[in-house]
Amino acid sequence: MQAVGLTGVTTVAAGGAHGLAVTTSGSVWTWGYNGYGELGSGTTSNRSIPLAINSFTGVIAASGGYYHSIVLKGDGTVWGFGYNGYGQLGDGTTTERNSPVQTVGLTGMTAVSAGQYHSIALKNDGTVWAWGNNGYGQLGDGTTADKHSAVQVAGLTNVKAIAAGYDHNLALRSDGTVWAWGYGSNGMLGDGATNS
Repeated sequence: MQAVGLTGVTTVAAGGAHGLAVTTSGSVWTWGYNGYGELGSGTTSNRSIPLAINSFTGVIAASGGYYHSIVLKGDGTVWGFGYNGYGQLGDGTTTERNSPVQTVGLTGMTAVSAGQYHSIALKNDGTVWAWGNNGYGQLGDGTTADKHSAVQVAGLTNVKAIAAGYDHNLALRSDGTVWAWGYGSNGMLGDGATNS
C-alpha cells in the first residue's frame, strides 16, 4: 500500500521500525515507531502517516538504524536523531535526541549509512568515518571502544560507496574491490573466516 501524502520523493530508508523519505525540496518525512525520537519530530510519539520534520531542509540522503536515523545535507554535514546510548548520533554525547543534532567534526561528506547502534559516512576525499558502538570493531579504528564522535576508519582510502550492516560494514573502493570490517562470526566479512 502507498504511504500517505508522499510525493516528489528522491530517496527512502528503513530503520528498525521506522521509515524516512527525502523529497526534491530537501525535506525529510518520517513515520513509524518513535520511542527514542528516531522520527526527529521533537516528540517520542509514534506516527502512522509520514510527516515532515519541521524547518529541517537541505537534506539529500537518509539512513535508518535500529533506533536512530542519520541524514546528509547538501552542504556535506551529517545530522542524527533518536537513540544515542552508544554515541551513534556523533554529537559527542550519549544523550537521546528527538530533534536533529549535527554530528561534530564532519564536513565534505557524500554518503551516510546507519547500522544497529553505529553510523558511518563517506567523505569526498574517499575516506570513511564511523562513530557509535564498537564492540566488534565496526568503527574500524583498531579498537573496540565506543566513540561518541566520528573517527576515521584506519587504512581505508579511495572509497566510492559504503553500507552499514547490523554490526559490520562494507566499502567499495574505486578499484572495484570490496572491504569489510566488524562482526564476522557468520562469515559476513567475506574473507573466508567466521570471526570479527
